[in-house]
Amino acid sequence: MKFTKIFAAAALTAGLLAPAAWAETRITYKSAKTASSYYQMGVQIAEAMKTGTNGDVIVTVEESQGSVQNVMEVRARGGDYVFTTPPALIGLAQGGKAMFEGKSDPAFDEIRALFPIPSLTMHFVMSEASGVTDFAGMEGKTILLGSGSFGAREGEKYLGLFGLEGKVTIADSELSNAVSALKNGQIDGFVTAGSYPAPNVIEAAASTPVNVISLSEDQVVASKRTRLVIPAGTYAGQESEIVTTSLPVAAFTTTKMDDDAAYLLTKTYWERQGLLKGSAAWWGGVNLQMLFNITTKMHPGALKYYKEIGARLSDNHM
Repeated sequence: MKFTKIFAAAALTAGLLAPAAWAETRITYKSAKTASSYYQMGVQIAEAMKTGTNGDVIVTVEESQGSVQNVMEVRARGGDYVFTTPPALIGLAQGGKAMFEGKSDPAFDEIRALFPIPSLTMHFVMSEASGVTDFAGMEGKTILLGSGSFGAREGEKYLGLFGLEGKVTIADSELSNAVSALKNGQIDGFVTAGSYPAPNVIEAAASTPVNVISLSEDQVVASKRTRLVIPAGTYAGQESEIVTTSLPVAAFTTTKMDDDAAYLLTKTYWERQGLLKGSAAWWGGVNLQMLFNITTKMHPGALKYYKEIGARLSDNHM
């Protein structure tokens, strides 16, 4: 397999081989729509890989229409394919369930994880003028959910779960209008999902006093999502931590990828976290504990790296 060439960076660093013996290796990284934060993350990862391997690994970021498409494409892709998706979708694909019903394929069983990336984090942003500090206080208020996104669907679900269905006014507007509408008093709050710190929440907090609502522990359990804590001081005026929920996201490949390639990609990703955190604040929330959000098998090359550094792993990863 030509993919063994990706090990060149490590070999050259050790002074084991002459540079002429190795060639540049290219990776395709399938992320999200170009306007999304996840596409920007892909660009940042590409730069980190290039810098961390002295140009021996070149990552090309491809636009995607969504996580389901990313998973489906493993059927036709080779060993150079890396894609992002919530770990839960891998289990659904391998079981032929939900959006993968009737679309089962043996290629799905060959999907393997590499590393976690920032999670989709729920934000319930209310203007300070609304006086809302918890979910119950949203009753009678005007909330902007947007449409079609994970955040919009999840926000609507939470309104139903927490007794607010039919008790709030849903603003008929796109999420892109949320900050100006909040500032102008046209809405009392908005719901958004993005890696924290979320750019639109930063903008909202900088332009008008806001409260980002915390969930109770019972509400977190009822949501059936992953608990996440946004540290105090993440947003302007935020003096205490925010307990909320998240949808973990990770980078995956398949068994077609060479073990040395997966090892080097994983190793470089973690060793270049300083560069990534310098490029965008959302990388600050990434840590090795997030490995437990990945419920599927790890690629053997990635496992090798995690064992080398003594990272805690679960039985699901083996």
